[in-house]
Amino acid sequence: MKSALPFPPARAAHFLMRRAAPLALTALAAAALAGCAAFGDAHSTLSKTDPAALAASQTLPAEHGQWPSMDWVDQFHDPQLRTLVDEAIQNSPSLQSAYARLAASRAMADATRAALYPSVDFEGSLTRQRFSQTDLFAGTPLAGAWENQGRMQLGLNYDLDFWGKNRAALQAALSDDRVTEAEAQSARLVLTTAVARAYAQLAALYAQRDVDVRAIAQREDLSKLSRDRLAAGLDTQVETTQARGTVAAAQTDLQRVDEQIALVRNQLAALLGLGPDRGQAITRPTLLANASPNVPDDLAIGLLGRRPDLVAARWRVEAASKDIDVAKAEFLPNVSLTAFAGFASLDTSKLLMGISRTFGFGPSLTLPVFEGGRLRANLKGKYAKYDSAVASYNQTLVDALRETADAMTSIHSVDQQIQTQKQALDLAEHAYSLATTRYKAGLGTQLTVLNAESNVLQQRRLAADMMSRRLDLQMSLMKTLGGGYREEAGEAAESGATPAPASRSTANNEAAARG
Repeated sequence: MKSALPFPPARAAHFLMRRAAPLALTALAAAALAGCAAFGDAHSTLSKTDPAALAASQTLPAEHGQWPSMDWVDQFHDPQLRTLVDEAIQNSPSLQSAYARLAASRAMADATRAALYPSVDFEGSLTRQRFSQTDLFAGTPLAGAWENQGRMQLGLNYDLDFWGKNRAALQAALSDDRVTEAEAQSARLVLTTAVARAYAQLAALYAQRDVDVRAIAQREDLSKLSRDRLAAGLDTQVETTQARGTVAAAQTDLQRVDEQIALVRNQLAALLGLGPDRGQAITRPTLLANASPNVPDDLAIGLLGRRPDLVAARWRVEAASKDIDVAKAEFLPNVSLTAFAGFASLDTSKLLMGISRTFGFGPSLTLPVFEGGRLRANLKGKYAKYDSAVASYNQTLVDALRETADAMTSIHSVDQQIQTQKQALDLAEHAYSLATTRYKAGLGTQLTVLNAESNVLQQRRLAADMMSRRLDLQMSLMKTLGGGYREEAGEAAESGATPAPASRSTANNEAAARG
C-alpha cells in the first residue's frame, strides 16, 4: 500500500515539525509585539468604597444585636403569616421568573466553560458530482464524468488560551451567575416583606375597624340619651337629629374601612400568585409587636454579605473587571491547534480502505493588526461599564446604611411616641367620661360631649396607626438587614425554588481592572 505522502510517515512527521518550527517562532514574535500593544487612554476612574470609611458609629452604635434569620416572620407569632409567606414563595410568578433567570445564567456559564476544553466534531458526506471537462480535471478520465465522492472525517480544535481570555470570560460568566443568584434572593426578600407589610396593614385596618365599631356604639348611646332628654323636655329636636347624624357618619367610616380590608385581601392574594378568592379566606391577623431591636456590632461590614442587593452589586463589579481582562486579551495573538483524520474517496467502494485515509494537524495563529480602533473602543467601553458598576455598588452601600439608620431612628422614635400618646388617650377617655356624666346630669351640653368624643376617636385612631407603623418599621428593618440571607451559606430557596450554589471564592481583581 503506497503512502499518501511522497515519503514515509516517519519522514512526514519530521517534515511537519520542521514546518511548524517557523510558525512557533512567529507566534513568539507576535506575542512579543503584542506585549507592547498600546491600550490607549482606557482606564478606570472609580474604586469601591470601603465600608469603614462611611462614618456610622454615632448613628448606629454597636448594641450586640443579632442579624435576622430566614424565618424572621415567626417572631411575630402569627401562624397565618407564616402560611402566607410560604404560599407566596411557592406560587409567586415574579419569584418563579427570578429563578428561571438564575437557571438561564447558570446555563450560560456552563456554555462559557466549554471554551476551556478541546472541541471534537464529526463530518460525514456523500456527494454525486459531474466534473467539468474544462476545469481542474481537463484531459483526465474524470473530465465530464459523474462520480460519487464520500468523506468521513473527525476534527479537533483546541484554543490554547495563552493569555487567559477564555478563563477570564468564564470568571465573568460565573460572576454574572452570582449576580443573578443574589438578585433571585433579593426578589425573594422583597416578596416576603411585601406580604408581611401588607398583612400588617390588614392588622391596622382591623384595629381601625374596632375604633369605628366602638364609635358607633358610643354614638348610638348618645343618640338614645338625646331622645330620652327630648322626651323629658331637656333637649330639642336639633340635638336629637345631630346625634343621629353622628351615628350615620360613624357607619360610613366603618364601610370605608371594610372596603380597604377587602382591597388589602385582594392584594395579598395577588402577592401569593393566586386568585382573589384566596384573600377571602384570610382571617384577622394576630400580629404581636416585638421589643426594640438592637443593631449588630459588625453592621457596616456585615451588610456586604447579608444584603442580596449589595452582594449583587459587588459581583457586578467583579464581572466587569473580568470583562476588562477579556477585552485586553483581544489585543494579543490567538493560538490554537487543529487536527483531523478520516477517509475521502471518489470511489465509495474504497472509502474505508487504507489508501483513502486522510489526516492533518497543525497550529494556527491570529493576530489583530489593524482593527480601525475597534479593540480600543471596546476596552474603553468595558472600563466605562466597570466604573458604572462601581458607582452602583457605592450607591447601594450608602443606601443600605441610610435605610438601616432611618429604620432604627424611626423605631426608637415611634416607641417614645407610643408611650406619650398612651397618656394622651387616657386623658381623652377620662375627659369624655366626665363630659358624658355631666350631660346625663343635665349640667353639660351635647356639643361638649361630641368634642370630647372626637378627641377620643382621634387618639384611638392615632394609637392604632402607631402600632401599625411600629410593625411596618420592624418588618422593613428585616428587609434592610437582609432578611436572614447570607452569601457564604449558599442558602437553598424554599420549596419550588432553584437551590443556590455553594459559595465560590474569587480573587479581588479591582486593582488590575483599574489598569
